[in-house]
Amino acid sequence: MIENDNIQHTAWVFELIAGPCAAESETQVMAIAHDLHRLGVKTMRAGVWKPRTKPGSFEGIGSNALVWLQQASVETGIQMATEVATPDHVEQCLRHDIRTLWIGARTATNPFAVQAIADALRGTSVRVLIKNPVSPDVDLWIGAIERISEAGISDVAAVHRGFSLFGEKIYRNAPMWQIPIELRRRMPQLPIICDPSHIGGRRDLILPLAQEALDLGCDGLMIECHNNPDKALSDAKQQLTPDCLKTILQQLHTRDRINYAEDLEALRRDIDIIDNQLIDILAQRMDISRRIGKYKLKKNITILQAARYNDILDRRTAEGEKRQLSAEFIRRLFADIHEESVRQQVGLEREK
Repeated sequence: MIENDNIQHTAWVFELIAGPCAAESETQVMAIAHDLHRLGVKTMRAGVWKPRTKPGSFEGIGSNALVWLQQASVETGIQMATEVATPDHVEQCLRHDIRTLWIGARTATNPFAVQAIADALRGTSVRVLIKNPVSPDVDLWIGAIERISEAGISDVAAVHRGFSLFGEKIYRNAPMWQIPIELRRRMPQLPIICDPSHIGGRRDLILPLAQEALDLGCDGLMIECHNNPDKALSDAKQQLTPDCLKTILQQLHTRDRINYAEDLEALRRDIDIIDNQLIDILAQRMDISRRIGKYKLKKNITILQAARYNDILDRRTAEGEKRQLSAEFIRRLFADIHEESVRQQVGLEREK
C-alpha cells in the first residue's frame, strides 16, 4: 500500500496509463485502483478478455470484471481502459461506462477485425488506443488507425508495444524504434504512447525502455502494475508493484526534454550535412553502376555476379566492424545498395 506519496504530479510531461495485465478479482481491482489514484494516475488499464497464444492459459474473467472496473472508477475517479477484440466487447464496455478502449497487437494485424470494431464504435465518443501489429509493418498500423478515425473517433492514440521476432532476444518484443519514429513522421499530430512492459517482458527493463521512449518524444507510457505481481495470473515477470512504479516515476528524466532539443540541434545540423553527402555519394555510386551495366550489356554479360556480390559483402562487413558498425547493419545496408544497383542496370536492358 502506497503512503506519503511525494511525486509531483504536475511535473509530469507525459501521459501515464498503469494497471494490471488482467483484472483478476474484485479485491485486486479495487486495491490497485486506490494505489494508482494516490500516485496521481488518471487512467487505469486492466485486461478483461485476454487473447492468449495457447489454449489453456488464463484468458481473463470476461464481462463480469467490467462491473469491478466500473465500481473502481466510481470510487476513485480514475478512468478505466480495457482491450476489445470484437464488436460485442465494445458494446459491453459501453454499457459499463468504460470510455477508453484499446485494440491489441493481434487484433490490429487483422483489417477485418479492426473494421468490425470501427463499425461498432461509430457514433460514440470513446477514446481508442491502437497497439502496433505483432509484425513490424508501419502501413498495417496506420491502416488500423485510419479505420478507427474514419469511423468518426477523434480521440485516437497509438501504442508502441514492440514487435514479435523469431529466435532468442533481449526483449520480449523487439522495440524497433525506427517504426514508431516513421509513424511520427507520417502522422505528426498522432499521440504515441510506449508500453515498455510488453517490449521488455521483464521488470528490470521497464525503466531504461521508458526513459528511451520519452527521450525519443513519446507522449506517454503504459506500464503494467499489480499489487502482487509474482502471483499474477498472466505476464507476472513484467508487472511492477505500485511502490516500484512510484520509484520508476521518480527516476525518469522528463523536465529537460526541451533543453535536450536545444542542445542537440547543432549535432542534428551536422547529421543533416552528412546525410546530404551520403546521398551525393550514393548517387555517384549508382552512376558507376549504370556505366558497368552498359558495359555488361555491350559484352552480353549477366547482370548478377554472385561471387562478386559475396566478396563485397564480406569485405565491407569487415571494414564496418573495424569502425564499430555491426555486421548485421553493414550487410543490410549493402544488400539494399546492391538491390538498387541491379535495378538501375535492369532498367538499361529495358531501355534497349
